[in-house]
Amino acid sequence: MRRAARERAAAHTPVMVRELLDALGPQDGGTYLDGTFGAGGHARAVLDAADCTVLGIDRDPDVVVGSRDLVRRYGGRLAMLKGRFGDMVELLHGVGVEWVDGVVLDLGVSSMQIDDAGRGFSFRGGGPLDMRMESRGLSAAEAVNTLSEAELARIIRAFGEERAARRVARAIVEARARTPITTTRALADICRRVVRTSAHAIDPATRTFQALRIYVNDELDELDRGLGAAEALLRPGGRLVVISFHSLEDRRVKSFFAERSGTAPRPSRHVPEGDDRRPSPSFHLLHRGVHRPTAEEVASNPRARSARLRAGERVAAPAWTPWARGDFAPRAA
Repeated sequence: MRRAARERAAAHTPVMVRELLDALGPQDGGTYLDGTFGAGGHARAVLDAADCTVLGIDRDPDVVVGSRDLVRRYGGRLAMLKGRFGDMVELLHGVGVEWVDGVVLDLGVSSMQIDDAGRGFSFRGGGPLDMRMESRGLSAAEAVNTLSEAELARIIRAFGEERAARRVARAIVEARARTPITTTRALADICRRVVRTSAHAIDPATRTFQALRIYVNDELDELDRGLGAAEALLRPGGRLVVISFHSLEDRRVKSFFAERSGTAPRPSRHVPEGDDRRPSPSFHLLHRGVHRPTAEEVASNPRARSARLRAGERVAAPAWTPWARGDFAPRAA
């Protein structure tokens, strides 16, 4: 990792650390997974809170390279794996880890990625229109220059919740007919021309950039896979803690915990009680509703303002996911 990237990682302030540690409850001798390692702030907090082991996963190759100093610092208590957290079962089984005592997911794009103009995530300043967390696959520039107007509108509406999605898509298609859209500044300028907003609202480019980032990185499907994979890896009493930053993520996390804890509404009021054929609950909710950052944290770290934390504790019932054939029966937890 470049020196500047290492400095950004060192300056990174993790979000809702106290609340995360309260929910996770790290214990001496435990094994914990940070599925979205990033700058390693949450992993460091867990390692400092207990004499435990943390396995970190990140899909960004720069993160894996940049974590080497941290891995050495913790003397064998921290190990890094490159990959997507949706593949955590296969990744951990590949290194001989069958069960964990806790999983942490801090969703979305990391501060390091946003602050690096060369990664193309931010509409502030200029840089190549990329947005790929893994630096491979379809880039945001390829998406805006090749997808149809209808598909762009669908993506911007579905993943950015942008009311002006059709106008933005039409403006993109008109602009790319003149010259390809290859920079973050060019795309942001298009959004600012067509999205009407008040003086105190978010930047008009915000929702379109969010939508393209989610689309390029398959973030919502990855979240669904990751939640199910965490359910399969956690031993009874293990805890899943998820921090999300926008409503699309939080709704999926809320729905997962409600379903897996048995607190979701039954499919139909006409289905008799106890006859909806859902599996037994696999989680116990640690708290009702969602935890938010304190006013003091938001004042000192504005990026925390939209953070939402939900958490659940794994019970002994079999996982609902296909990974957990036989679940806990073959091995004492």
